[in-house]
Amino acid sequence: MRQATLSIALLLTVTSLCVAKTPTTLGRVEKLDPAFDAIVDSNAKIEVLASGFTWTEGPVWVADDSGGHLLFSDIPRNSIFRWSEKRGTDLFMSPSGYTGVSYYGLEPGSNGLTLDSQGRLTACEHGDRRVSVLTKGGGKRTLVDNYQGKRLNSPNDLVFHSSGSIFFTDPPYGLPDRESDPRRELDFCGVYRLDTDGSLTLVSKELARPNGIGLSPDEKTLYVAQSDPENPIWMAFPVKQDKTLEKGKVLFDGKKYMQEFPGLPDGLAVAKDGTIFGSGPGGIYVISPQGKLLGRLITGGRTSNCTFGPDGKTLYITADSFLCRVKLK
Repeated sequence: MRQATLSIALLLTVTSLCVAKTPTTLGRVEKLDPAFDAIVDSNAKIEVLASGFTWTEGPVWVADDSGGHLLFSDIPRNSIFRWSEKRGTDLFMSPSGYTGVSYYGLEPGSNGLTLDSQGRLTACEHGDRRVSVLTKGGGKRTLVDNYQGKRLNSPNDLVFHSSGSIFFTDPPYGLPDRESDPRRELDFCGVYRLDTDGSLTLVSKELARPNGIGLSPDEKTLYVAQSDPENPIWMAFPVKQDKTLEKGKVLFDGKKYMQEFPGLPDGLAVAKDGTIFGSGPGGIYVISPQGKLLGRLITGGRTSNCTFGPDGKTLYITADSFLCRVKLK
């Protein structure tokens, strides 16, 4: 009963915040290369759809009979919210990433969200330290929560391969004391591949803070963002035939942009033409597959992640307390 009361209170609080003093737009669009004109109109606006959250993350578009909706995490609130053009914003799930009975730090909730081939919500959960799937008409199932018998740190972001395998990252951000947390069982931050038979393979541990992750359209390159203030980069890893990785190379370095805006490389989305939309200092960085910065969607603040709408012509952005949208070409 107490959990239900808390969930109702949370819904009422956030609903009131979402409709109060929400700016119509924020930031600006910045073209840095002529190729940007084919992606975003220079007059495009960053629309604010909802606000008043604590820290938004992990957006995913879900098709339904009423036109579809967006799900996104609010990690500190241990909740997933739902937004649609028709209904606005409401609470979809709470708790979303931690089901324990005691306090578990400032970021206990779900982070990255995506859909499997059956359309089921698949989530990286900080507090429960697992990757889970929400079954239709039922509860969650744990897909993986350990590597060689040791608990994962706090799964952060994930992407499905066409084979059904999941690539995901596992930094320590969801642990109450992060890298120094006494509950930590792994002494590295890994990038993993979970296959459909349940086997888990460590495909890389060369990044100190792996975060956002995505695959190129031909699945020959795995992109991983690193949220390390000493080395804030986007990496490109060639994917071998057996889905292991070759040594990665730096696709783009965001170090100098940290002097301009707050934030680090975080979540990312890859367009059908291979263009990378990666959250970084102050907004979304639009990067070619060759590593050229084409332009930026500048929110001006810490920006966590993004995803495409059903037609690929809308980019939804989670930026601090905001949920935003930009129309693309």
